Amino acid sequence: MKKIGVITSGGDCGGLNAVIKGAAQMAQAYSGACYVIPNGYAGLYNLIEFDSLVELTVDRVDSVNANNAGSEAGHSRVKVKKINDEKKYERIKQGLNKFGIEGLVISGGDDSGSVMVDLSEQGIKCVHAPKTMDLDLQTYSVGFDSTVNRIASFAEDIKTTGRTHNRVMVMEVFGRYAGHTAFRAGVASDADAILIPEVPVDFDALYEHCKKVYMRRVLTSDVKAGTYLIIVAEGLRNANGEELYDEAAGIDAFGHKKLAGAGLYVQNELSKRFKADPSIKAFMKESKMFVEGIYEKPEVRTVAPGHLVRCGRSSVYDVNFGKEAGAGAVVLLQNGISGVTICGFSQGKIVYLPSKEAIKQRHVDAESVSFYEKLGICFGRKFQQSSFPGFQEKTGHIERYLSL
Repeated sequence: MKKIGVITSGGDCGGLNAVIKGAAQMAQAYSGACYVIPNGYAGLYNLIEFDSLVELTVDRVDSVNANNAGSEAGHSRVKVKKINDEKKYERIKQGLNKFGIEGLVISGGDDSGSVMVDLSEQGIKCVHAPKTMDLDLQTYSVGFDSTVNRIASFAEDIKTTGRTHNRVMVMEVFGRYAGHTAFRAGVASDADAILIPEVPVDFDALYEHCKKVYMRRVLTSDVKAGTYLIIVAEGLRNANGEELYDEAAGIDAFGHKKLAGAGLYVQNELSKRFKADPSIKAFMKESKMFVEGIYEKPEVRTVAPGHLVRCGRSSVYDVNFGKEAGAGAVVLLQNGISGVTICGFSQGKIVYLPSKEAIKQRHVDAESVSFYEKLGICFGRKFQQSSFPGFQEKTGHIERYLSL
């Protein structure tokens, strides 16, 4: 292939400029050219209307900072199948033919990946470089490491104001129906509770853990100071399996509910329990905080860093993976392989999966939750102690494994 187009789509995050740079540099290594198709699938659909495209020449690639989050190519949320145009695929092919583009490197998550599968089935040669800060694909995805590092940093910072005011702090983060971002960032930031979609929340269990830990910290502090931190994934569910979100937020271009309000819901549930608990008044008096009619119970506050967790700088890991994914996608296209998703580059081999398989949603596994519950983290349920049944040797390996 002499000409390859690069598209980034869906939500922005860290590592995307590394994908672009890796694709462009590998195309040059094959004596080919790489072109930016701006603004995701909207740009692809309207490609026929462009007068020219930006070629990622050696000089132009120099100006792309792989360490910056976001995307030099721009984004949009467009599901091609939903475009009200019977000739939409023919229009896209005409646009590609206009500029002589023979294959596409497409970086996106499950929604963007599903469109990539759709385009591939229409005969358009493309390779998927996985991108989602949610980490809910079957592969590692560009953006996750950058995002969880920022969430963990914000969570650590929010503890300073929480402890200053003796507040319970609730931080709501992205993740939709998989809790990887909340889970991993919560572990890294020493969160006291991590609430994820995979574990329906029993608010009574959460309250008891919160009350116990928070009161201990305040009462044992020489300056009577303490806080309690909860990281909440936006796709939270209660013990009945009901999603907790603001219905007024509407739906996005792919028909998904816009999830918002989980943090505020948790705040309200805890505040109600603090107010109704008769032991709280005695605690407030013992800690010398009680003021009749003004300060009778601990405050619960919610913060949502929102898009701050997906902007700024990319992590070193995401830059490395992004370059490998973008460059690997070009290598596959040059070898006649398309309709697949890059899994990584290891020991000189490009690992890939059929995109239909790669974009299937992956959740936080139950065993990981149980493991961290043993370390004292609350996941919004009553902790049940499990036993350690013993070692099990895996055939052909010298390692021994201990199941929890």
